[in-house]
Amino acid sequence: MTPFDIGLIALAVMSLLVLLGMYVPVALIASSFVGVWAIKGSPLLASKMLGLAANDAISSYFFGVVPLFVLMGFVVSESGMGRDAFDVANAAFRRVKGGLGLGTIAANTIFAAITGISIASAAVFTKIAVPELRRHGYTARFSVGLVAGSSVLGMLIPPSLLLILYGLLTEQSIGDLFVAGVGPGLLLAVLFGVGTIALATFAPRFVGENLSQNDEALTGTELLAKGLPITLLIALVLGGIYAGLFTPVEAGAIGTVGALLIGFIKRTLSLRSLWRILVETGLVTASVCFLIIAAQMYSRMLAFSGLPGSFGALVTDAELGLIALISLYCLVVILFGMILDSSSIMLILVPLMLPVLQPMGVDLIWFGIVTVIAIEIGLLTPPFGISVFVIKSTLDDTSIKLADIFIGAAPFVVTMLICLAIVIAFPAITTFML
Repeated sequence: MTPFDIGLIALAVMSLLVLLGMYVPVALIASSFVGVWAIKGSPLLASKMLGLAANDAISSYFFGVVPLFVLMGFVVSESGMGRDAFDVANAAFRRVKGGLGLGTIAANTIFAAITGISIASAAVFTKIAVPELRRHGYTARFSVGLVAGSSVLGMLIPPSLLLILYGLLTEQSIGDLFVAGVGPGLLLAVLFGVGTIALATFAPRFVGENLSQNDEALTGTELLAKGLPITLLIALVLGGIYAGLFTPVEAGAIGTVGALLIGFIKRTLSLRSLWRILVETGLVTASVCFLIIAAQMYSRMLAFSGLPGSFGALVTDAELGLIALISLYCLVVILFGMILDSSSIMLILVPLMLPVLQPMGVDLIWFGIVTVIAIEIGLLTPPFGISVFVIKSTLDDTSIKLADIFIGAAPFVVTMLICLAIVIAFPAITTFML
């Protein structure tokens, strides 16, 4: 049996284990170890080589960006900045048709710029926005679908945990990935806004009635008090990175300190809540660390088997153009999104595609943004749809079923497909600021 055959079998076994319910990193590590053992003929050699892969995976200085941005995201969420962002955005759009929906999208865009975690956005805005949307006459399906759709901005607009993971996997500059995510992130937010206005105009039964026009407007002092802390934190973190004042790792640390200071000044943070935040940060960081170790082992096994090279030769022989190849890849990513979470999809598919794309001279920064958008579509598609499940578990309203959330999110899935097509057709959207 050739190394290629072994690699193919290991890949099939790993996929089967995942489908049977085994945790993705465990399946990756197990199939990688057995695959290298079969290729090299020695379990001792396999264990040593995979041990080196694990060490290489997390020894990088840039891995420190993961816990820092996760910690900052939890602090921002706990300190009430999500509600402040919602209040400010709603005040800006309350007289527009579908204005509270636009306010929710704008607030999620702002929140995404200081958290970088879609699940956090989904959980926070389910508590904040859904009750307000329902109170102002919007339908249950539109309310939960809007929150589900706009929550995916958290993984595209920097700082993004998924972009950090991609940068670590592909050894690309995390700062460049952050810059590249701005254009597509704002484009998606604008498309969401246009889609919301179109739905409110042409499908009023689906959206419901906007009663927020009669709300009392916030005073200038209230807007300043709610909007200034968020603005300062975004300017501190992203402005520092783009101006070259500090690295993404340093930006995570400075942003965390800034979020803590704001929380304590506003008296929305306590020592008890801070302890809970630290524990949650540790759990998320440990799980991400385990995933990265498993992905590095999986990449080594693929390299030993020669599977990516053979796959690349197959693509070359098939004479697939770049657009056709990327379109096929995105289709596979979206299909994977129906059964797997976002990190797992990236860990499984990116190492397989990387050796194929590098000889073709593909811009890996652009490819990373395309990958993230395609993965985020999977967060809203059944049967897995992790953002949908987060919203359902966070909801206080038992009358809203899981199917209602999927149906409500469907227009936003279509919008994301349009955004993905635009980014593929016009790569300059991601690279014009680099």
